[in-house]
Amino acid sequence: MHPHQRGAKQLLARYGKRLVCVRSRSDEQNKKRFKTVELIVDESAWDPEAGKWPADSLVPVRVTATEFALRQQVKRVGGKWNPQRGVWEGRYDQVMALGLADRIVKDRGSI
Repeated sequence: MHPHQRGAKQLLARYGKRLVCVRSRSDEQNKKRFKTVELIVDESAWDPEAGKWPADSLVPVRVTATEFALRQQVKRVGGKWNPQRGVWEGRYDQVMALGLADRIVKDRGSI
């Protein structure tokens, strides 16, 4: 349940903005019902992209064989085809400047 739904309002009054959700489960064998809460206990700023790659590091970029114009753009900024991995590789700062952040291959499983 979300904090503002019926069945969670008393817990919302008790925990306030720290309350994330409320769950309930039943144990038919012991004839008991349990209510659990998920609470925020710490909060801090976080930028998932910060420090991921240095600007001059090579990153793998997915560009399909039919995307001729995009492939030319990657080549123009110094990108090279890596046949072993089956991806284009370019400097992180150049890839970001081309707006290709969503095409960066995060792990081997997504190549």
